[in-house]
Amino acid sequence: MIRVERIQIPTLPTKKPRRLYIYTPKGYEGSEERYPVLYMFDGHNVFYDSHATYGKSWGMKEYLEKSKLPLILVGVECNPEGDNRMSEYAPWDIVWKGKTLFEGRGKLTMDFFVDELKPRIDREYRTMPDREHTLIAGSSMGGLMSLYAVTAYNGTFSRAACLSPSLWGARHHEADLKAAGPLKSPTRIYMDMGTAEVDGHITGLTSLFETARRLTRAGAHVDARVVPDARHSEAYWEKRIPIFMKYLLK
Repeated sequence: MIRVERIQIPTLPTKKPRRLYIYTPKGYEGSEERYPVLYMFDGHNVFYDSHATYGKSWGMKEYLEKSKLPLILVGVECNPEGDNRMSEYAPWDIVWKGKTLFEGRGKLTMDFFVDELKPRIDREYRTMPDREHTLIAGSSMGGLMSLYAVTAYNGTFSRAACLSPSLWGARHHEADLKAAGPLKSPTRIYMDMGTAEVDGHITGLTSLFETARRLTRAGAHVDARVVPDARHSEAYWEKRIPIFMKYLLK
């Protein structure tokens, strides 16, 4: 079952309500079991094609129903107004040639996830609230935010899927992609990038593996992959769902 409601995040600029999606697995209502929770960015792109920005969702509903994974999934819609999504999903100010392109409001976004959203979900649903059973995932800027979440908020999240992460947004903040001290165990991070995304340029793939090495040295278990011919879209991210879910839930 998927429950959809409207919420506001008071610390972020828009006053327009955004959608919150909460998926509970089949049998949830009739059982007393507790479940791991996966939080996802760009929640409007997760379940329904009719809600998705470009008319194609990840298809997570179909995957979860078919796989029968005992999992709660919580998706939060981004801010669609102007460049606000970029700012909300930027852990730091994005600067290019000395000019600030986007103000980084990623910390405000994650503070909401950790201090308000997660406690509410843990109160209202039968979750397994410990860090080992709290996961986070996203793509593009949401992939960068997932990487930021599992490192800067490592006491809350133990596993992250970072599909096609916008690592260019971390160009001057590579050292910040790991916690101040060693990452807790377990910390599992899935990262990938499609060859059609980098358009023949090796820089993006180099950044992917350099980041993976830094995270490994910080104590994370990292699965970093190059996906042949994959482009930057939900249709391609959907194909990788079984791969990263199997890895995260080991």
